[in-house]
Amino acid sequence: MCLPRLHVLCAAAVLFAVAFGAGACASLRFGRAAAAPPARNVILLIGDGLGAAALTMARNYHLGAAGRMHIDELPATGSCTTYAVTEEDPRRPDYVADSAASATALATGRKTSNRRVATEVGTDAPLPTVLELAQRAGFRTGLVSTSTLADATPAAFASHIDYRWCHGPASMSACPKSSSMFGGPGSIVEQLVETRPDVLFGGGRALFAQPIPAGPHAGRTVAQAAVARGYRVIETAADIATLAPGAPALGLFAEDNFTPIWLPSLASFPAGPAERCRPAERPADQPTLVQMLEAALRLLSPGDSEGPGFFLMAEAAMIDKRAHSADACGQIGETVELDRAVAVARSFAEKNPGTLLIVVGDHDHTPQIVDPKYAAYVPGMTTTLATADGAPMTIAYATSYFGMSQQHTGTQLPVFAFGPDADEVIGLIDQTDIFRIMLQRLGLDDAAAGRGAK
Repeated sequence: MCLPRLHVLCAAAVLFAVAFGAGACASLRFGRAAAAPPARNVILLIGDGLGAAALTMARNYHLGAAGRMHIDELPATGSCTTYAVTEEDPRRPDYVADSAASATALATGRKTSNRRVATEVGTDAPLPTVLELAQRAGFRTGLVSTSTLADATPAAFASHIDYRWCHGPASMSACPKSSSMFGGPGSIVEQLVETRPDVLFGGGRALFAQPIPAGPHAGRTVAQAAVARGYRVIETAADIATLAPGAPALGLFAEDNFTPIWLPSLASFPAGPAERCRPAERPADQPTLVQMLEAALRLLSPGDSEGPGFFLMAEAAMIDKRAHSADACGQIGETVELDRAVAVARSFAEKNPGTLLIVVGDHDHTPQIVDPKYAAYVPGMTTTLATADGAPMTIAYATSYFGMSQQHTGTQLPVFAFGPDADEVIGLIDQTDIFRIMLQRLGLDDAAAGRGAK
C-alpha cells in the first residue's frame, strides 16, 4: 500500500509497470534482468479413504481434540463430491465410488463406473490423464504409493483398462481385449512401464516379476521391460539415496502392499477397554511415505535443470486398507504418516512459489466416532482408544458383517490446498474439478484432454 507522501512515486511505478511490465520494474529496481517465472508444479496428495471421520480420529488420538495437524493448517479448504456413474447408464449416478472410479475422476476429469481405470463407460476408450497431458507438454511426472503400483489409484494416472484387477500379465484373462496376446496395451504394470513416468515408487514387486507373453517385450519380465525402457530399478529404502536425476526410477519396495505403520487394533462387539496403539515392525527395506516423497521431489525438481516443472501424485494407500479391516489403529497410523508428508510437501511449495499442493481423499469410508456410553448398542464392530486427551474414543465399523471387509460410503470429502490457484478448491466442488484446477496450474486446458474448457 502506498503512503500519502509517496503517492507520486507509486503512481509512476504503476504507469511504468503497465507500459513495460512488472518484470521491467523489478529489473530496474535490482539492476538485473527479470528472473524467469517459477516452474509450474502440482503435488497431489491422496489419502485413500481419507474422509472427515478418519481425519478426526487421527487428530483426537495423536494430538487431542484441540490439536491441529499439518493438513489443518493449509489455508484453502473446501469439499468435493465423489459419486461415480453406473455401467448400464452413465447418466445415472452411483453414489458410492470405488477407488478406480474416484481416481479416474481425479486423474481425467471424467466420471466412470466402478472398477474401470481411466476408461470410458460403454466404449472402453482411454481417457487422457493429467499425468499423460503433463508429460506430453514436457513436464516431469511421478507416482508414489504405499500400495502396489497396480492398485487403482496410481493405475488411474498412467494406465487404461476396463477392470481394475488386471494388475499383471498373469491376471489378464479378465481383460482379454487389453492383453498383449491380442495386440492390446497389456496389464496395468505393463502400461505403467510404457507410459514411463520419471518416478514410480511403491509396492508390487511380485507383479513386475511376471513374464510378458507377447509384444516387443515378450519373454521379459515387466521389471526387465522397465530396464529396457531406461528405468533404474531399486528394491530397498537404502537404495533411494543412490538415485540421481536423469534416468527414470522404479522403486519396488514390497512384494505387494506395504506393511502398516501401526499394529492392528482389536475390533470387538461390543467395545472393550480403551487401548493405545502399538507401532508395527515395518521392514527396514520399506521406506516411509515421507522418504519416498522427499526423494521424488528431489528427482523431479533438480535445481540446475531446465523444464516447465512437474506433476506428482503421492498416495497414502493403507488408510483405506486398514479401514476395510476395521483396524482403527492401522488407519490412524497411516493418516499420521500422510500428515507428515503434507508438512514436507508444504515446505517444498513454500520454497518453490509456482507449486500447487492439493490434499484430498478419493472416497469416504466406514468409521464413525460414537459415544462410548452407547457402544454396547452399536450394530457393528467397535474399538475404543485412549487418546492424547486421556479420554476414550470409540470408533464403530458397521457397513458389513463381522469378519467381512468393511465398505466405502458416499459422503463428500474435505479438500485442502496451498499455493497458486489454491482458492479454486473453496466451496463445494466435484472430484472432476480437481483435474481442471491441476491443468490450470500446469498451464494446460481441457481442450488438451479432448474437450472444451468448462
